[in-house]
Amino acid sequence: MIGILLITHQPLGAAFIAAASHVFRHQPERLEAIDVVADQDTDEVNCLAQEAIGRLDDGSGVLLMTDIMGGTPCNCCTRLREPGKVEVIAGISLPMLLRAITYRNDTLDVVTEMALQGGHNGVIKLENRLRIA
Repeated sequence: MIGILLITHQPLGAAFIAAASHVFRHQPERLEAIDVVADQDTDEVNCLAQEAIGRLDDGSGVLLMTDIMGGTPCNCCTRLREPGKVEVIAGISLPMLLRAITYRNDTLDVVTEMALQGGHNGVIKLENRLRIA
C-alpha cells in the first residue's frame, strides 16, 4: 500500500487528515502529516520527513503531497523525491487526497496520476441555477 505524507503549512496537513477521516469514517492507514510552522528549520523538516517516509513505506513507495509550489514545505519535498520510490505533488486539494487514498493499493505511478486527475477534476466553476422548491 502506498504511503501518503502531507508536508504543508500549519495547520493544513492535520486538517486534510481530519477531512479525509470524516469522509472515510476512520483515519486511513499509512497517512501522516508534517505541519510546517513559520521559520521552522528546513533541515528539521527534512529529518522529520525522512523518518515519516521510513514509517510509511512498506516497499510500495510514498507519495508526498504539499500545498504550494515554491513554499518551504514544497522546497523540502523536492529534496526527498526518489523516482519510483518517493514522488511529490504540489497543490494539494481534498479531491486530490481522496483520490490518492482510494487508489493507493495500486502502483506509485498510478496513485500519483490518479491524485493529479482528482485535483484537476475537482476544480470546477459552479453556475448559478434557479432552485425550484
